[in-house]
Amino acid sequence: MPRLLACLVLVSFSAVAAERAPVPRRPVHTYSIVARDPVTGDLGVAVQSHWFSVGSTVPWAEAGVGAVATQSFVDPTYGKLGLDFMRAGRSAPETLKGLLAADVASDVRQVGMVDARGHVAAHTGKNNIAAAGHLVGEGFTVQANMMEKDTVWPAMAKAYREAKGDLAERMLIALEAAEAQGGDIRGKQSAALIVVSGTSTGRPWADRRFDLRVEDHPEPLKELRRLINLQRAYNAMNEGDLALERKDTDGALAAYSTAAKLAPGNAEMLFWHAISLVGLGRVDEAMPLLNKAYAADPRWKQLVTRLPAAGLLPNDPKLLGRLTGAKVTR
Repeated sequence: MPRLLACLVLVSFSAVAAERAPVPRRPVHTYSIVARDPVTGDLGVAVQSHWFSVGSTVPWAEAGVGAVATQSFVDPTYGKLGLDFMRAGRSAPETLKGLLAADVASDVRQVGMVDARGHVAAHTGKNNIAAAGHLVGEGFTVQANMMEKDTVWPAMAKAYREAKGDLAERMLIALEAAEAQGGDIRGKQSAALIVVSGTSTGRPWADRRFDLRVEDHPEPLKELRRLINLQRAYNAMNEGDLALERKDTDGALAAYSTAAKLAPGNAEMLFWHAISLVGLGRVDEAMPLLNKAYAADPRWKQLVTRLPAAGLLPNDPKLLGRLTGAKVTR
């Protein structure tokens, strides 16, 4: 590293100490995983804790930059500044080393980081409450503290390595493996999962594939799995809408079909799938979907009558009558 750059980095990390938050009086027990998908480059964090709203403090991720889990006696600046330094070109190991050096309370911290190039780093301070530890693998790291047993984080690493599916699925499987080993000695309460793209488009809302939180639930991982499945369904609906914009009718209908399989009976998806079919002139195919939506809540019929004014349906009384079952007056 050039001498001038090294001096600038040292000054930057030294300035971190002034931004440190007070050390919490209680640890946010957590087991978590941060990872980079080697195929897609996607970056993610997944976490479960016996603490309310763990997703508001522990997981951090930014497309094209990296992902961070900061836990135990949590210092959120590891998340914010960790991403700042990785965005500026520092690797995850360099970033974590600098932040720890500037932290007088590093012995009570637990942190995992991965950068967009797949470099990983982790730290478990000597004063973390047992059982506590971490395990660094290729493109991922798992970490846990205040566990019932010291088998938790090795089980997470094994499950992640052996899991199939996309990054969200593999990270969730790692969390489930932790819970199968006993998880937190105090129990469970909240969970969160974030997945962002490996490269940034400059549109953060488009780069976030998953951003889900379970704030307080008796079975947070089961609820997180339900939400992930529902997110996949809505992602498919969005893909269908984009396909329609490209005039790719077959692609749109395939995406809508995928969404319906992932979330059968979801009235929202049934309704908009049907409206898309009507727009394609396929009213006969749309009617069974609309009728299912109407059975769930008859107010969907009222919404149909408001769509022509928004340009989403033709202003055709005969068509509207057919869609809603209303009599057409002349």
